[in-house]
This record gives sequence, C-alpha cells and structure tokens, in this order.
Amino acid sequence: MKVFTAATTLIGLAIATGFASCSTASSPPTTSTPVAAQTTPDPASLLVPASVPALTTVEVTPLVEGLEHPWSLAWLPNGDLLITERPGRLRLVRQGKLEPTAIAGLPADLWVQGQGGLLDVAVDPQFAQNRWIYFSYAAGSSAANRVQVARGRLNGLQLQDVEVIFTVTPDKSSAQHFGSRLAWLPDRTLLIAIGDGGNPPVELNGRLIRHQAQMPESGLGKIHRINADGSIPADNPFRNQSNAQASLWSIGHRNIQGLTVDSQTGAIWSTEHGSRGGDELNQIKAGENYGWPEVTFSQEYWGAEISSRRTQPGMIDPHLVWTPAIAPSGMTVYRGAKISDWQGKIFAGGLVSRDIRVIQVSPEGRATNVSRIPIGARVRDVRQGPSGDLYVLTDESSGKLLRVRSTASAAQR
Repeated sequence: MKVFTAATTLIGLAIATGFASCSTASSPPTTSTPVAAQTTPDPASLLVPASVPALTTVEVTPLVEGLEHPWSLAWLPNGDLLITERPGRLRLVRQGKLEPTAIAGLPADLWVQGQGGLLDVAVDPQFAQNRWIYFSYAAGSSAANRVQVARGRLNGLQLQDVEVIFTVTPDKSSAQHFGSRLAWLPDRTLLIAIGDGGNPPVELNGRLIRHQAQMPESGLGKIHRINADGSIPADNPFRNQSNAQASLWSIGHRNIQGLTVDSQTGAIWSTEHGSRGGDELNQIKAGENYGWPEVTFSQEYWGAEISSRRTQPGMIDPHLVWTPAIAPSGMTVYRGAKISDWQGKIFAGGLVSRDIRVIQVSPEGRATNVSRIPIGARVRDVRQGPSGDLYVLTDESSGKLLRVRSTASAAQR
C-alpha cells in the first residue's frame, strides 16, 4: 500500500475544469446524504492550487477530419491506420487518406446508445501471419447489454471469419460505463478493461450496480486477461478461486478508459474515471484490488460522499488523483527514438480537460503530473505512431485525427 504525502504528490495532481468525468451522468436519487468529514489523507491537501503548466514546444496538425465520435486507433504493419467510430463503423486511413467506405463485416448485434457502440481496436502482434484484428463493442439492448470482444481477419475493406471470443457477464441495463480498453501483454495475452455498469440509481439484483466491482463472480468493474483465441490463461491470478471468474486480472475499477503497456518496462498503466472528481492513474498488478467503490476520492454527482475511506490495507492506492475531473481516456507511454525529452513519459488524454496530460515516471515507478498539451477538444485516444510522433483522436460529431510533434526535436527530423 502506498501512503499519500503532500510533499511527494503535490506536483502530481491536476486541476481541470468541470465535474462529471463520464460523458453521461445519471440523475441522482430523490434523496441524498450530506458529505461526511474527509479522512486522512485529505484530498484538498493533495491538489495543486494552480493550473498545470502547458508545453509550448509542440506542434498539433490535423491529418483527418469528419470522423463521427472516433474512439480508438491502431496501426497495421504496412503503416495503414484503423479507426473505430462509436456509432458503429471501422475506418481505414491509407497513405494518410481516409477511405470513404467503412470496413464491412462488423457483428450484427452491435448496439449503439449512450456511451456504447464500437469501442476499442487492437491489431494482433502476429498480424502479418494471421491478419487478425480485435475489437470491443456494446451488444444487446437497453434492458440487457454487455461488452463483447470479437476478432476478424482483415481482407481489404472486409472482415472475415468474425468470431466473438469474450463476453462480459452479467448483463446490465444502462448505457454507461463500458470501459472497454484493450492492451496486449508481451506474451500475446490480451487485457480487457470493463466498467462497473453505471451510476446510481442503476441497480443489479437489488443493489447499486457499482458494487459489482468488488464481486469476483462478476465481470463488471474488472480487468480481464485472455489468450488470443479467447481461452483463459492457466496462470491468471483468480483462476483457482472458486467464486471468481477465471478471466480476472484485477478488480475494484469504476470505468477504465485508458490502458497501456510500457513496451520497455512491461508496466501496465490505466486511467480511470471517478465520479465528480477522483479520476485516477493506476499501475496495474495482477491479482490486486483497486478499491472502487469501497475506497475512493470520488463524490456522488449530487454532492454526497461515496466512501469515507481514501486508503485501506489490501487495496492499491492510485499514483495520481485528479479533482476536479479531467475525464481521462486513451493513453500511451512514449518509447520513440525521435523525441528524447518525452522518453518514458505517460501521455493521457482528457475529455473534460480537453488536453493531454504529460506524466513523468521516475526510475522507482513513481508518477508525477508535470505538464499538459492543450488540444481544445475532447481527447478520446492518444497513441505513439510508427513515425515516433503522437497521434490523437478528438471525440466530436466531426472528430479529427491529429498529429502531435515536439518542435524542440525539429532538428532531429
């Protein structure tokens, strides 16, 4: 368990405008409880009383426009780029140009409502041999929906041999908190981040659905790990626990929308939406409990306290907490050779903050939020491209693919 101290984390916590860290907040129940006194550590003591400084040595260039709420991007080995649009289209950018026709062959049960739709995309590390691409999406109906992960072989502008390889259980009844980020581990197993199911008053089996995050028999509010064919790895940490789903990798998550694996160190990083603040940066370890909703810096959207506990033995504390919310989304750890000043830093998108948070990681693994790159639009995804530049998707009805370069490294290009 980490212990928060103001001296070591003041620079690490950000101020951003806005409260709701999800794109859709639920209406509160008809009654609410006054906010209780904070317990140690006091979140107010951890916040920087000023805006995070902006990087000035960056150049942001639009590359593709007219994308409808793009959600994720991934490169093919030949340099072509796949982009998902949440309303249910998989697009191809070939030689810098957006193909006017979407890739055909997505599953017929794809369900688009609220925060749900076509979500993340990941290219098989062995794509050159098998041509598999993987994608997550919402399926079902308003009354019963879930995240599914499917894969298909890409042949031109057509997906073939499409098969669902993972289905989250139980079903839920809200169009919120799908989570749904995918990330490959070096052993070619796939991590799948899944949200807790929604905000109050959404319930499941007579209890607020967010409590599913602490229930090992539920797939909600978890990170899962599967093999590339959808089977369950024998060394998953909960596999031999009788009441747990065998696919579980970590538990106690609210709504992870940023997930990345450091290609050099193997460290797994995630960013997670809080509720009215309490957004988190976490380093993910197998078999650990990250606390939600028993331990949290979040408040209810209508002001009540969710939990009086900010830290607890047996649960993992976040590296950083953002209050007010930045609404974190896609992220990457920079490992390109082009920009030496960015080496090893985390670049995490913010939907509400409309920027990229640039987070230094020390050799000991401590994270410190040091700066931001203003984008001026909701940032849905951030990835390092083959060129060594960063690429960004903006979450808009006419969203953009942007390239972000460091002007300080211009002499290196």
